[in-house]
Amino acid sequence: MLKRALFFSTPYCLSLRDNQLVFHTKAAPHVQQRVPIEDIGFVVLEHPQTDVTLPLLNALSDNNVAVIFCGENFMPNAMLLNLDSNKTQGERYRAQIEASEPLKKGLWRQIVEAKIRNQMALLHKLGRDGDLLKPCLANVKSGDADNREGVAAKLYWGELFGADFVRSREGAPPNNLLNYGYTLLRAAVARALMGSGLFPAFGIFHRNRYNAFPLADDLMEPYRPYVDEIACRLYAAGKRALDKEAKAELFRLLFADTVFGKVTRPLEVGLTMTSASLAKCFSGIQKKMAYPLLG
Repeated sequence: MLKRALFFSTPYCLSLRDNQLVFHTKAAPHVQQRVPIEDIGFVVLEHPQTDVTLPLLNALSDNNVAVIFCGENFMPNAMLLNLDSNKTQGERYRAQIEASEPLKKGLWRQIVEAKIRNQMALLHKLGRDGDLLKPCLANVKSGDADNREGVAAKLYWGELFGADFVRSREGAPPNNLLNYGYTLLRAAVARALMGSGLFPAFGIFHRNRYNAFPLADDLMEPYRPYVDEIACRLYAAGKRALDKEAKAELFRLLFADTVFGKVTRPLEVGLTMTSASLAKCFSGIQKKMAYPLLG
């Protein structure tokens, strides 16, 4: 079932009643709206004057809803996730922790190949030269030992946004659009991982000691071009500021079509397919991860 995503950018009061999220503005407390908790997948709380009750947060957590809190700059800053969202969590944690280095290097090779493949697909879709990345896709080594991902990224960004573009968190637009979209994607991936009984803190390739979700950063790599497509469309339309309109468009990322062979699913569902396949790889049930091809 496709879950709803709720975005609160003005001062709202949120509470729980009859297993439903009840919300109203502070200016009109008697005009209330309700959404069943079971229908929600994501909640973004942006405005600093938003009020939310603890029973509601617990109910959202129990239903594996990703609650995203924004900071003073209105960018996603923190996330609430359930620590017990899968019945076989302990077993899957053990399989994840005990995964061998050769297995993790093989999985990272698959991730890099899937990412470059989607970067090529996006360039072709936008009428750019996706064939530039073909040499990078050929013969990616275990663990991407010769950094084909990095070489492909340099070519990709230049072809997508021009030779002068530099991808940086603090860089000029459209970096702000990309940053926001990637943060939403990261939250969605972390939620999918928890639902599959995997712990986002145990990464495959990403290992920064200050990174709380390295596995989410690993798994999201081939999905980044879905964010890039939206950012590119906004930028081409003259959008430079990360305003309400731009955020709403980036938020639709969660419902973008992802194609797995002959099967098409919303991105939110596609992430669960990918995370479930990773859990099976850790458990030795299968060797291939499931990733979509951007269409």
